[in-house]
Amino acid sequence: MLDTDVLVAGAGPAGLLLAAELALAGVRTTVVERHPERPPYCRGFNLNARALDLLARRGLAEDLVAEGHRVPHAPVTGLPGPLLLDGTATGHPFSLGIPQTRVEEVLEARAAGLGAEILRGHELRTFTQTPDDVSALLHNGRTIRARYLVGCDGGRSTVRKQAGIGFPGVDARWYALLGDVECDLPYGPSAGPDGRTVFVIPRPGYVRVIVREDAPPSDKNEPVTLDRLQAQVDAVLGRHVELRNPRWLSRFGDAARLASRYREGRVLLAGDAAHIHPPAGAIGVNVALDDAFNLGWKLAATVRGTAPEGLLDTYHDERHAAGARILANTRAQVALEEAGDEPWADLMRRVAAHPAGNRALTEIITGLDTCYAPGDHPWLGRLAPDVPISVGGRATHLAALLHPGRPVLLDLTGSLSAWSPAVEVVPGTSLSDLDIAAVLLRPDGHVAWVGVPGSGDDGLAEALHRWMGGVPVRA
Repeated sequence: MLDTDVLVAGAGPAGLLLAAELALAGVRTTVVERHPERPPYCRGFNLNARALDLLARRGLAEDLVAEGHRVPHAPVTGLPGPLLLDGTATGHPFSLGIPQTRVEEVLEARAAGLGAEILRGHELRTFTQTPDDVSALLHNGRTIRARYLVGCDGGRSTVRKQAGIGFPGVDARWYALLGDVECDLPYGPSAGPDGRTVFVIPRPGYVRVIVREDAPPSDKNEPVTLDRLQAQVDAVLGRHVELRNPRWLSRFGDAARLASRYREGRVLLAGDAAHIHPPAGAIGVNVALDDAFNLGWKLAATVRGTAPEGLLDTYHDERHAAGARILANTRAQVALEEAGDEPWADLMRRVAAHPAGNRALTEIITGLDTCYAPGDHPWLGRLAPDVPISVGGRATHLAALLHPGRPVLLDLTGSLSAWSPAVEVVPGTSLSDLDIAAVLLRPDGHVAWVGVPGSGDDGLAEALHRWMGGVPVRA
C-alpha cells in the first residue's frame, strides 16, 4: 500500500508550488520539511515578471501584486542603468517587492486547501527506489512509500546526493557576508578608501548589509557571527559603523552548479536542488517556481496514467536547458561587474543603453524569452500572452482559462468542438487583433499548437498526441 502518490522533500517555494499543482490535479501529495516552522528570516524579496505571469495562470498573482511594491525594472548586476520592463513580453511589466516568506504562506495555504499534506519537523534521511515506487525513511523512524519522490531540498540536497545525480560546475571564487541588521549606513553602496563597497538594502524595520569577505573562509559552512560581519564592514569602510540587533546572518558565494539530470527513475529534482548560481538578478525563487510549474502537470498526468510516452522526460529536457541558461546569465552578470574597462564590458553596457538591447537583455535575464519548442509561429513554445477574449459572451483573459490546471484548446472559429476528451475545447472570440484561429495550451500556459486563419486543424492531432496522449478522434 502506498502512503501517497508523490513525496516532496522541502517546503520552500518549489516544493509548495509543486504540491499545489499536484493536488490541483487530484494527486495525493505529501511534503516533508525538516524545519518545524518557517524560518523567521526572509531570504528574498523579489518576484519577477515571468514568475508573476506563471502564477497568474492559476489566479495566484493578483493578490500578491496588491500586497507588494511594483518596480518598473528588473534587478541586474554589472550594468550602470536599469533593465526596463515596459514593452517586454509580459502581462506584469514590473518586479514585485514582496517577502519570500509571504509567497510561501500563500503557496502553503493553496497546497493545503487543495488537500496536500505538509509535515513540518520531518526530515528525510534516506530512501530506496524500485521500478514501482520509492520508500523514504524519516528522522523519526517513519517510512513513507510513494510513486515518486521530488527533491526540493536546496543546494545541499539529500535527495540529489542519494539518487547519485552529479552536480558539476564551478566552485566559488569569492564569498560575501549578508546580515539583516540595524545600522546608520545610507541605502545603496558605501565605498571605502580602496574602492571596495558595503551595500545596504532597505527592509521593513531593518537593513540588509552585504559585503565581500577579504578571503574565502576556511570553512564555508561555519556560521556567520555579528563580530565577523562587523569586522569585515569596518575593514572595507576604513572606519567603524555599529551593526545592531541581527535578525539573520549568512554567507553566499559565486559557485555555479547544474544537476547532470533532473530525473533518475522515480526521483526528480526542482529548485536549488537542481541548480545553484550567483545571486545576480535576484532570480533564485523565480526559477524555483518555474521548475515546479513545468513539472507539476507532467508528473500529475504520469501518476494518473494519462501521460503520453516520454512526457515526464520533457521536464529534464526543458528545464535543464533553462537551468544552463540561468547559470550562464548569472555568471555573465558577475563577470560584467568585475570587468572594469574591458572592451567587451563596454560593448554590453552600450547594448543595454539601446532600447531594443535593453528590452532583449531584460527578457533574457528574467526568463521572459523562455521558449520550449519554437516553431513557425511566434507563439509556439512560448507562454501564451494574456490577451483579452470573450467566452460565452463574457469578457475575460486567456490566463483565466488555465486556472483549473488543465490543457485548453481555445477555438476562435467554432469549428473544433469535437476533439480528444484529454483537452477542454473553449469556443471564444478575440477582443484584440490576433493572427490566430485557435491555440492549444499546455496546463502551464505554454503554446503547443497554433492554428492560423485558413489552415484548419493541420498539426493539431500531432500536438495533442505529443502532449496530452491518445489519438484524437472526430466525433
